[in-house]
Amino acid sequence: MPELPEVETTVRGLARFLDGETIVRARVNRPDMRRPFPPELVQMLTGARVTGLGRRAKYGLIHTDRAQTLIFHLGMSGRWRIDPETEDKHDHFVIETRAHRFALCDPRRFGWVDLVASDALPQWPGFLRMGPEPLGDDLSAAHLKAALAGRKQAIKLMLLDQSVIAGLGNIYVCEALWRAGIDPRKAAGKVSKPALARLVPAIRDVLTQSIEDGGSSLRDYARPDGELGYFATRFDVYGREDAACHRGDGGMIRRVVQGGRSTWFCPVCQR
Repeated sequence: MPELPEVETTVRGLARFLDGETIVRARVNRPDMRRPFPPELVQMLTGARVTGLGRRAKYGLIHTDRAQTLIFHLGMSGRWRIDPETEDKHDHFVIETRAHRFALCDPRRFGWVDLVASDALPQWPGFLRMGPEPLGDDLSAAHLKAALAGRKQAIKLMLLDQSVIAGLGNIYVCEALWRAGIDPRKAAGKVSKPALARLVPAIRDVLTQSIEDGGSSLRDYARPDGELGYFATRFDVYGREDAACHRGDGGMIRRVVQGGRSTWFCPVCQR
């Protein structure tokens, strides 16, 4: 599933060609995505000017001058294709400007779009209870200390809770915990304030580096220009079971299952 860096990369790729442009045509090719398309979608977008693009957690945002915002989620395999030479049978939704065509392609059909009044975005159900953005100023060791106080769940699982931090997924939580030297199995409420102080910049650093690398191309993900992200070549723990820890501490990367998902970590340097 595309995670926050992949969505951010997608939004930046779209913005290069879509920001400030007028949508001259919008059409739904296939209505069989995870959720029904809003019935007014085509009418509201046709003739609208794009006033900006953004991201909230793992959701992409396309703002228009009609005080409406298109929200898109890429699901498991979705991606936007810019100026495709041919139409793909999995191009569910297409918008066109005078110069470019943008096709939302999703072979596995887990993605979806919604259309929301821009001033009501904070109250949209998906955003209502979200925690701070990991790359924003609201994320701090103090916030984490308060949010995790008394929690017996493992720190890895709590970091995946979107009400604690918005947008973190399995890959980047594993990588950030390794960088901060924190055992992913440790009870969240018992993680010390100094450890949380290391964790905040670790989260930011791993996300920023992945965005710069164009994301992690696992399975179906690709950037809007068709290029693959290469952050996966930099993984320190994710998917590296039985490999030597990059810190050279003699540890071997282990894999455990937490909450039904795999976790990779070094038992020597993560405490």
